[in-house]
Order: sequence, then C-alpha cells, then structure tokens
Amino acid sequence: MMFDVIDYTKDLIRFDTTNPPGEEAACGDFTARTLEDAGFHVERQTFGSNRMNVVATLAGSDADAEPLVLSGHLDTVPLGAAQWSYPPFAAEMADGRLYGRGASDMKSGVAAMIGAGLRLAALTGGRPRRGMTIILTSGEETGCAGALHLVREGAALLGRASAMIVGEPTANIVSTAHKGALFISAKTSGVTAHSSCPDRGVNAIYKASRAIAKIENYGFTDQAHPVLGSPTINVGMVSGGLNVNSVPDQASFTIDIRTNAMKEHQCFLDDLAACLGQDVELETFTDMPAISTPLDAPFTVLALSALREVLGNTTQGTPQGLPFFTDASVFHQHYHCPVLILGPGEPATMHETDEYCFVHRIEEAQEIYTIIAERWCGRSAPSSAVRERSGDGA
Repeated sequence: MMFDVIDYTKDLIRFDTTNPPGEEAACGDFTARTLEDAGFHVERQTFGSNRMNVVATLAGSDADAEPLVLSGHLDTVPLGAAQWSYPPFAAEMADGRLYGRGASDMKSGVAAMIGAGLRLAALTGGRPRRGMTIILTSGEETGCAGALHLVREGAALLGRASAMIVGEPTANIVSTAHKGALFISAKTSGVTAHSSCPDRGVNAIYKASRAIAKIENYGFTDQAHPVLGSPTINVGMVSGGLNVNSVPDQASFTIDIRTNAMKEHQCFLDDLAACLGQDVELETFTDMPAISTPLDAPFTVLALSALREVLGNTTQGTPQGLPFFTDASVFHQHYHCPVLILGPGEPATMHETDEYCFVHRIEEAQEIYTIIAERWCGRSAPSSAVRERSGDGA
C-alpha cells in the first residue's frame, strides 16, 4: 500500500480531537484501518463518549522475543482564544512547516510511527523476528485518561514489551528520561468567627499562607538526576473563605511536585508533610512516576546510532531529559522495560497558537523509527538481544 507520511499527518490533523471533549474515535478508527490493511491485528477499546484506544500488533516469528512498542496519543489541547494565522484543522504547509493543532503534539509522531510499522511489515513479509505493538491512546492531555483505562480495563491487550518509544515532541532528540508528577491537594482548617472579632476564630487562610511560604522556600536535598536534574515544586491554585466579613475556617491549595526518579514518590510526600506540619492535610490526586533508561542500555545505544545515521553528527545525538510526564508513566508500570521519548514535533510550538512541525523532521522521524524497528525486531536484529529492564525509573 502507498503511504506518504506528510499526507497522513495532514489527514490526522483534519480530525478535530481537541480535549476536552476528545471524541477521538473517528481518528482512532482511521489509524486502525490503516494498520489492519498492512497486516496488523488491531483491537479497538472504546470508552467514555466517542473515545477510543487502538492497540495494533504485528506478531513476531520468535515467541520468546518480546515486542517493540511504539506509543502516541490522538487527542490535542484546545485552540485557545487567540486568532490563528492558519486554520487549525486545515493542515496547511508554508515555508517547510506543517501547521495545525496537533501538528507537533503529536499527530506527526503518530504518522511517523505508523509509517515505520508499515515499513517493518513490508520489509519482513509481515513476520519480523520480534513483534511490534503500536498503541494509540485518547485522553493523554487530561491526565493520561486513555492509557490508564487501557492498563486498568484492557491490560491483556497490551501483552509484553522489550522496549518502548513514546513519540512526544522532542525535535527528534532522544530523551532517555522524563520527570514524574505528584499533584497534591492541601487543606487547612480553622474556627469561624465574625471578622470584627478575629481573635475569637482561627484563620485557615493564614495557616495556608504560612504553608505556602514554606513551599516557596522549599529546598530539595535529593541527588540531582544525570539528565533530569533536581525536582521542582509549585503551588498552582488557592481558595478559601466564604465571605468578606467572616474568619475563614477552611482553605485549600494545590501542589505540583515534578520528581526526578531518584527516590520513591512516597518519600517526596513524607518529606513535604514533615516540612508543612500537622496543620496541613495532604492528599495525592495524581501520581505519575518518573521514567529513566540508562544511557548505556542497548536500546538507547541503538536509537542514538539510528539518529546519527539519519541526521549525521549533530546535537540531536545528545540525550536529554524532559520536565513533563507522558503516557510512559502509565505504561512503564505494566511493561517495566526501557523507554525512550523521541518524536518529530517542535517542543517550542506544542499547545501554542499556530502550532507547527517542520516537514523534514516528520520524514526523518519515520526513517529513524524504521531503522530502530528493523534492527531491534527484524532480520538484522542480533540473535543474542535480550530484554533489558530500565535501571532507575519510577
């Protein structure tokens, strides 16, 4: 079958999958039919209102060789209020750039992964030595909803994995790690009273403000990660009180800790609780582990080799870490395998008005994925290649 990765990216952009509400089912079915036509076995997992995860598998000839997983998401963030210079779902090209919502985050990556899957199927007659699984999720932009649903309700569809690539925007720079996230709800309590007699009450907002001041000056003593650096902390929302003339007896705020894979999340939570004291009640509402794959892992070495082959000796061959989390935080807890984040999108334009991706990066990504897939899965993969687990992730 004929497949043009740029035209396919355009096709994906033309599906409006802004999240909320998402409604990725039509886009998901489009990708599923493409993969089915190439010989992949495809499972469609529907959930919510018009939402779909796609799991496509190309079986390997060696039953003991665990597959390579390529993963991306189909949803995009909303458009925002600003006027776009190019219609966000028209997929127009100008000056070597492809414009549209999702052009970078991450329909270009999805198209390149599908293109690589089709090439692997053609190169191996539909039967590589090591299989390939392509996972396309819905709801990534709102807390990895699709990935979580897939792991909780459809884990049997995922099978096993020897290694995984997540195609988030990295401008084709290999990322061997990304930070995790702890989203925490903090609450303080007091005693209400008339505001003309504040000494008769206990002001919960004052308690919260003292806690927030501690967070502003919070110092992480943890060892820095080689590519992720140190953890970060931020207070994102504050609320409290019911009216101007009462001493507030309730206040709350949210805390966002971006973790660096150097210790367990419970340790971060325990340290924060000790700092803030008993006046602050903490409850975690999002817990996404950090991901870290060793720089000398065979899969990392292979990916860097593929980059050099396609791009030459450029700074894109220097591994980096990412400050945000991805679906890998969810899937790593199922697969426990090496994970790399590598995709053609421009990090500087994701989520922005006039989002774009350089056309040449999409073509390069398809080539990079194909080389990795052929050498890890196909005829040229070394027979001694074994499954390697991540060293210090999650």
